[in-house]
Amino acid sequence: MQTPLPLTRDLVLIGGGHTHALVLHAWAKRPLPGVRVTLINPDPTAPYTGMLPGHIAGHYARAALDIDLVRLARRAGARLILDRATGLDCSAQEITLAARPPIAYDIASLDIGITSALPEIPGYGDYAVSAKPLGAYASAWENWLAAKPDAPKIAIIGTGVAGVELALATAHRLRGQNAQITLVEAARILPHIGHRARDRLRTHLAKAGIVMREGINVVKVTAEGVELADQTLVEAEFVLSAAGARPQGWLRETGLDLTEGFVTVDKYLRAASDPAIFAVGDCAHMAHAPRAKAGVFAVRQAPILYDNLRAALGAGRMRAYQPQRDYLKLVSLGGKSALAEKWGRVLEGGWLWRLKDRIDAQFMNQFRDARPMPATLPPAMAAGVQEMLEDRPLCGGCGAKMGAQSLQAALPKAERSDIETGIGEDAAVLRMGETRQVIATDHLRALSDDPYLMAQIAATHALGDVWAMGARPQSALASVTLPRMAPELQTRSLREVMAGALSILEPAGAALVGGHSSMGAEMQLGFTVTGLLDRAALRKSGAQPGDALILTKPLGTGVVMAAEMQWAAPGETVRRAWAAMVQSQARAAEILTPHAHAMTDVTGFGLAGHLAEMLGECELGVELDLAALPVLDGAEALIAAGYHSSLAPANRAAVAHLIEAPASPRVDLLFDPQTAGGLLAAMPSDSAPRIVENLQAEGYGAAIIGHVIATDAPVIQAS
Repeated sequence: MQTPLPLTRDLVLIGGGHTHALVLHAWAKRPLPGVRVTLINPDPTAPYTGMLPGHIAGHYARAALDIDLVRLARRAGARLILDRATGLDCSAQEITLAARPPIAYDIASLDIGITSALPEIPGYGDYAVSAKPLGAYASAWENWLAAKPDAPKIAIIGTGVAGVELALATAHRLRGQNAQITLVEAARILPHIGHRARDRLRTHLAKAGIVMREGINVVKVTAEGVELADQTLVEAEFVLSAAGARPQGWLRETGLDLTEGFVTVDKYLRAASDPAIFAVGDCAHMAHAPRAKAGVFAVRQAPILYDNLRAALGAGRMRAYQPQRDYLKLVSLGGKSALAEKWGRVLEGGWLWRLKDRIDAQFMNQFRDARPMPATLPPAMAAGVQEMLEDRPLCGGCGAKMGAQSLQAALPKAERSDIETGIGEDAAVLRMGETRQVIATDHLRALSDDPYLMAQIAATHALGDVWAMGARPQSALASVTLPRMAPELQTRSLREVMAGALSILEPAGAALVGGHSSMGAEMQLGFTVTGLLDRAALRKSGAQPGDALILTKPLGTGVVMAAEMQWAAPGETVRRAWAAMVQSQARAAEILTPHAHAMTDVTGFGLAGHLAEMLGECELGVELDLAALPVLDGAEALIAAGYHSSLAPANRAAVAHLIEAPASPRVDLLFDPQTAGGLLAAMPSDSAPRIVENLQAEGYGAAIIGHVIATDAPVIQAS
């Protein structure tokens, strides 16, 4: 049996810029065993700047700009933390984050880009948008287009190549709409390009009807537009800044050696003042070879950074990076035409735009290969092995559970006077004198390599059984299995597990009182939880004919996580699934418990399986409204594309005899195993609409999904 190699070093990539994306792409092909790679980025996607003018002009859809960091991290074997870095403590070797405890590192690399914000200008934060970071700009542009006025007015602050490109792209997008576009520059237009190219671009700006105001400062941005130093007003409903490169402000507090706010790096791309830190792209200043901020340097730094990170982690030798003195500048002209400039020579035409389009496509295609690496199987296997594999990885979360039929066949019945309820309910109810306590346990195979996130999911999932019984969470014991790793990494990982667990348990009122830890082939987390009952326990049985059925969370986490393991789930879809799984059901339970006749939480057996448990052997059925089911964005499309959790077939087989429904992807979602799913409650129909309104006011995606009916035999009818 081959033992997985232990983890000994933490490499943390801060920011999902172009250089880091290319490093992860290379790491996926040739990882360094023993290294745990972490990528920190606030969003699940990173937009590619080279295609931004084409998007503004209308040549590319918004999605075409995005590098999917969730898929890329999965391919590279890296964990992705969706958060924003806010600080760096070099002495403690920790990265401060906006929404969770610090992350430790042995080697860290910065690729956090720049901003074109102008915070010193009054009104800028309220009435303007920055071209960088470009994600917010692209979204603001699309929103503005959807509601733009007739004869729109736009002001663009900054007339470098980026500002001119965006002005021409804007003019192309708004052609024929009597748009008024004004470029404002405190100095001279296009200061970092040759005079021949500058003259050509001036001509294109003039032909597009774009007004240029040079040599004048902006003093204020208002709802009416941009006020200039000469007391004139440039009227504008949309104000954009493309005014140069400004470093991220938090770098000033790191103690790193900076040059005009940018991290000073040596020829190996290491921070001049700390060999454990690297910096690349626009956030870095190359002291040995200063250059203008340009994406071409970020791209060409990637193979050097990849090799140097490996060397810093113990494999190979450092390589020096020497940037070229000049580079080909391809400037989009609005339509499908471009201007090229290098060494003072200028060319332009449609063929150059096609060249740029091809270069951009080649760059983006590196990150769009969604084919999993083929598994290596033995040449001979026992009968049934191939059928069980189905060319799909074993799911994490509740997708890794055993099927209901296997569990029912194996579990014994416990009959004791001090056990009020046992097997078959969400939690056991124990009598201790006048006190009645519920106890339940849940254990999850990791569906993310992020210990903090997994602890949040596992704790939320475990508490679901306590909330479903109408009890108050009381205590929790943790069960933690970590992959084999060095003692320092064990400590770091356990700290993240504990912090993630406490972020869920403490607000719910549960104390983390202990637990057990071990090492194994992969991360697994679980919690045994207790709760106290102030009233009769809510059970799965108890629904009455005419009751409305309320579900508090959307379906689809099983298929989304299954597809994510195969690099097929879009990053934003995965982000939404993670957010749904960590949403506490505490407030939902408080709202539902006083009114519910029956309640359970929807987890591994899927909605259909848990509905079947509620029906039991009673003469009850369910009429489901498929259109009313809350569903995660993208989940239905993934099922239609053929993805499903490894537990879904067993879930379907367990309740197939009860289901009356047409074949459709939405019906397939009834069998999708949920991890940390919503509460499912049966309650009087007359109170259900008000309860749903209260749940929605608390932030839950709750809905009335059907009704309980009287039948001769249990049935689930879906239409």
